[in-house]
Amino acid sequence: MTDTSNAYAGESGALPSYQAAVEWITGLVPFGIRPGLDRIEALMERLGNPHRRLKFIHVAGTNGKGSTCAYLTSVLVKSGYDVGTFTSPYITKFTNRFQYNGKDIEEETLLKLANELRPHVEAIGRTELGSPTMFEVSTALAILFYAKVTYPDYVVWETGLGGRLDVTNIVYPVLSIITNIGHDHMDRLGDTLEKVAEEKAGIIKPGVPVVSAATQPEVKAVLKRVAAEKKCSIYMIGEHFDEQALEVGEDEQSFRFRGLFRDIDSLRIRLNGAHQRTNAAVAVMALEVLRQYNALVVDDEVLYAGLEEAAWPGRLEMVQRNPRILLDGAHNPEGAEMLAASLKSTYQYEKLHVVMGMLENKNHQDTFKHILPIVDTLILTEPDYRMKMDAMDLAEIVRKLRQDMQVERPFELVVEKDWKQALQTLQQITGSKDLGVVTGTLYLIADARARLLYNSDSEKGW
Repeated sequence: MTDTSNAYAGESGALPSYQAAVEWITGLVPFGIRPGLDRIEALMERLGNPHRRLKFIHVAGTNGKGSTCAYLTSVLVKSGYDVGTFTSPYITKFTNRFQYNGKDIEEETLLKLANELRPHVEAIGRTELGSPTMFEVSTALAILFYAKVTYPDYVVWETGLGGRLDVTNIVYPVLSIITNIGHDHMDRLGDTLEKVAEEKAGIIKPGVPVVSAATQPEVKAVLKRVAAEKKCSIYMIGEHFDEQALEVGEDEQSFRFRGLFRDIDSLRIRLNGAHQRTNAAVAVMALEVLRQYNALVVDDEVLYAGLEEAAWPGRLEMVQRNPRILLDGAHNPEGAEMLAASLKSTYQYEKLHVVMGMLENKNHQDTFKHILPIVDTLILTEPDYRMKMDAMDLAEIVRKLRQDMQVERPFELVVEKDWKQALQTLQQITGSKDLGVVTGTLYLIADARARLLYNSDSEKGW
């Protein structure tokens, strides 16, 4: 192991600043994503297993995890509970991923916790386990923040990748949520939906209730089997709860919730797309289950207000009105399908212009299948990230797909490797009655959002 720690250390050997702490943590990225819990278990053991003192709501799934976490956090905080929220990736700043009652961790606190962690991380790095990864250190920092600094009533806890071997799976939650399961990270999680479902189902713990939005028969069969093996109740959308749209408009929609325990009418959300009604319904069912199992107290007026006030950046987010520019992190086939459906059902426009940038390890072809039939202009670009997919290679996939699919709608294909120039082109060609969309990897969304909102405080990353 190469020890780069001194590059960030002051004279005392401690990390001297917030920036140095973030550099140290993100400097662990080359150690990669290494599934398994050995390193985080060793780290927690050295720290006295602080995670055992916290109540977690563990959220896994292919899409919708962040939005579901946002709904849960909003309602719980509004109900008077203290809530920690750990999510990834972040859109604006590294501190976004560690929130307490909806506010980021303070830079000084992050620095203090990083300095507490670093000797343990380096000690483990000298063993046969090897260095903890960036995500493992971030997860440990979150646990310290909640267990030793803020002491929340609940921690809304999002998985990083998969479930069974994901580092977040060190916790024993009071509730598990699996939003949905689709074709993403199949290079790591398995080449069939059943295999992916097995990995996601790894967060299911004995006796802990589960709420899920999964709908595919083969996926539901896996989740139900694992729940039965672990002797826990599972609540599935379409069987034990559901949502029915009432009104759908831009930046506001309402729905009726139908649940096993009761029905709730006219719930409103400001996030767009039918999938956001599903995510909200999952959050409502989760809260209903916690009422039954944990005596959670959430008044109906607080539920209404909390759902309506929930926000989640970079998901069907209109960041500019003149011209209209919409951001959506649709980075896999299911996300692209949801984006296409939302563009058809929610937004009015004459022409649709789309900028897309993706990572190498994604299912590019099946993602494009949902986008090509609806665009007037497709601008392919490259995110500022080490795993970016070459824009020319993406263009080749699009050209072949246009022929294979026999796409009848003519669209202009533009290749612009520089994402800043791609964004500028999008703004120039989007007329007053058109709609511009930036989509693909969240790394591109993070940069585009910062530039469009003139956010000089923006960082970005995993």
